[in-house]
Amino acid sequence: MKAYVFPGQGSQFKGMGADLYQSSSQAQHLFEQANKILDFELTRIMFEGTDEELKQTNVTQPAIFLHSVVLATVTPNFDPAMVAGHSLGEFSALVAAGGLSFEDGLKLVAQRADAMQKACEIQPSTMAAILGLPDEVIEEVCASIKDEIIVPANYNCPGQVVISGTMEGIRIACEKLKEAGAKRALPLPVGGAFHSPLMEPAREELAKAIEQTRLQPPRCPIYQNVTACPSTDIDSIKTNLIAQLTAPVRWTQSVERMVADGATSFVECGPGKVLQGLVRKIASEVETAGL
Repeated sequence: MKAYVFPGQGSQFKGMGADLYQSSSQAQHLFEQANKILDFELTRIMFEGTDEELKQTNVTQPAIFLHSVVLATVTPNFDPAMVAGHSLGEFSALVAAGGLSFEDGLKLVAQRADAMQKACEIQPSTMAAILGLPDEVIEEVCASIKDEIIVPANYNCPGQVVISGTMEGIRIACEKLKEAGAKRALPLPVGGAFHSPLMEPAREELAKAIEQTRLQPPRCPIYQNVTACPSTDIDSIKTNLIAQLTAPVRWTQSVERMVADGATSFVECGPGKVLQGLVRKIASEVETAGL
């Protein structure tokens, strides 16, 4: 059984999507449509922009979504048995699986990016990657820090968890986690504490948009970040998409569940190879590839 997985923020690169634009009239149409929907030249930044321009949340998220969905659309015989996406990638996965239209998906991703950017500006916050500790140790250390907001945000693979919180919370947690034996506790160059309670203003804003958007059951199960479980139920999918902004990305658990449910190969659909690397660390027995 073939599982398709869709990357999140951080997989962008200069020139992303330019080859797709050149090679397919169908891709060209979707790229141009995206520019009109967003009312700015996203393709110019994707094809010709600097790393700095591509790092802006309101550019990064639509760019990765667009690249991923176009790739799925122009791939012959795209027929996943199951799909999943890392954070933002969940929206790409849902569109690729037919649960959400391209236009509505892009609009939601743009609204999500704007809402997250606004939430970041309310309180300075950040994230850090913790390497070489069991999940439960990281959870215990985060829970022990009482005066700051600090939580596990991304369970990426065994031995790699990203934490999220206030600037001071991250500083204290990194010190404590190094004392607990972490190989590395590395602050990340991100604009805010994604997948933490500090994203509550963004969650509220996105909830309104998602509730007003029409979804239909996807043609295969989507394994969602919040539950790491498969779903084709529209109400559950909406609830989990909304909860995702303040809840952790359970990527390790999602891949493990997909393998348990019969996935024998994982294909990364989008820019970069980050998810292929994570899948190999979670389930070394499965095949991985990129489109």
